[in-house]
Amino acid sequence: MKRRKLSNPLALAVMVLLSERPMHPYEIARVLRQRGKEHSIKINYGSLYTVVQNLEKHGFVTVADVQRQGNRPERTLYGLTDEGRVEMHDWLADVVAVPAQEYPAFEAGLSLIGALHPDEAVELLTERAAALEVQAAGLRGVLAKLGAELPRLFLLETDHKARMIEAQAGWIRDLLAEIAAGGLAGFDEWRSWHETGDMPEGWSQLEEQLLDST
Repeated sequence: MKRRKLSNPLALAVMVLLSERPMHPYEIARVLRQRGKEHSIKINYGSLYTVVQNLEKHGFVTVADVQRQGNRPERTLYGLTDEGRVEMHDWLADVVAVPAQEYPAFEAGLSLIGALHPDEAVELLTERAAALEVQAAGLRGVLAKLGAELPRLFLLETDHKARMIEAQAGWIRDLLAEIAAGGLAGFDEWRSWHETGDMPEGWSQLEEQLLDST
């Protein structure tokens, strides 16, 4: 994926809205709320003005109009520049097409889970799977309600999120079943390590082999 001048997904969301029509930052915040974008994009509404200023600094947005109604303060409307329209398109296309290396906290936890006692790990994974299933059920309820009002096009990110949550819950349930059936290779050594305090001999040899190969 191309290295871009801005990488904040909120900036991309702002550019997409401004591609529809010029808006004031307050209106941008209102539209983002109306469309429920806080469920798919980390939004700090207090930083919207800074995001718009950064977009203007890089030449992607410009002042389109200044409005005044009665005694109210002036409202500056921003619109996309031609360069901003190209950047918005290319950035969005990259996000959709190119898989990016991300570092989810759960994957980090799995990579370090050996530091927990296996019984505790099983308990915590069971707790997580149950919580994920509740989340997925809630999202399915939202989708059922909104699906009666909105075209599916506007619900894609919510459906994707629900499916990813369901997939993770299913993976955890499969892992727990594998552990319960005694099929997880290394599980006995894991337990022995925590109960005796001694690193299993096979693990020590593996670590030495890895060190020798680097």
